[in-house]
Amino acid sequence: MGEVAEFSVGGEDATRAERIEALRRRIASVPARGELSAVARGRVETTADRILPVPDPLAELFPHGGLVRGSIVAVSGATSLLLGMLASVTASGGYAAVIGQRRLGLLAAAEMGARLHRLAVIPDPGPDPVEIAAVLLDGIDLVVLGLGGASVPPSRTRAVAARVRSKQSVLVVTDGRWEGAQVRLEARVDGYRGVDGPDRGRLCATRLSVRAHGRAFSPRAMRVEVCADRSAVEWTSGDRNRLEDGRFRKAAR
Repeated sequence: MGEVAEFSVGGEDATRAERIEALRRRIASVPARGELSAVARGRVETTADRILPVPDPLAELFPHGGLVRGSIVAVSGATSLLLGMLASVTASGGYAAVIGQRRLGLLAAAEMGARLHRLAVIPDPGPDPVEIAAVLLDGIDLVVLGLGGASVPPSRTRAVAARVRSKQSVLVVTDGRWEGAQVRLEARVDGYRGVDGPDRGRLCATRLSVRAHGRAFSPRAMRVEVCADRSAVEWTSGDRNRLEDGRFRKAAR
């Protein structure tokens, strides 16, 4: 599986220019656009090459079946959604980076199939995480940006959006306010199974309600289950397990 790369962008005394230069040097060692790049494979780009994968049950929430390169997605709620995206992209040969998310459970991402050697983590991006994200867009397929509750002004979001389109990456923003995202995803934990069942004390499955809405499509919603066994975590459609609904405990509101 490999080890996750934790990037440092300089100490507290580093200047802005020194932080950016340190990050650029690290990014230079990342193969351009990962193994998902059509150019890297030496063939003509197809529509599928413009889409980064998501967990299979979630594909129907997206107009194109996944994350469209050159777009910005806003995510709120259960962190399983972010972990599933990271797992899907890195398992398919892409590279991803996570900025400012100190508590994101990378073990769960690995259990979902994430390739940690294709994942960079910057837990402390300094005073301007948006600028760090803009630099990473130059060589990373999927960049997850935690805003720490901040509201990014429209003038800044428009500039970053232009860079996202130019670099054909996908930017996922969370934990803050970002106007202009093409897709917004909201995930809520509805229940869980396994704590009081045969595997007492062990969480076997979490049921999520996920809603998607955006500029170019009507709101969509579905229920999914994130199911864990002894060695892996898998995503399944909630409709497939409708008969087991009684085994789920409702999440506290």
